[in-house]
Amino acid sequence: MKAVVDKSLCIGCGLCANICPEVFSMDDDGLAVAIDQEIDDSLIDLAKEAEESCPVDAITVE
Repeated sequence: MKAVVDKSLCIGCGLCANICPEVFSMDDDGLAVAIDQEIDDSLIDLAKEAEESCPVDAITVE
């Protein structure tokens, strides 16, 4: 599974980075970015929680 952040939707709230910092971080523009690799199996539940918690549905984990 991989995570993708739609930067055109992201409002930079940082919730995803707080929930799953191993997958999500904030860039220099204050918007979320996801790691560019497969998500470790041990982090999938947290990545999905971050996806579901995004207030603007900017995250896709698939």
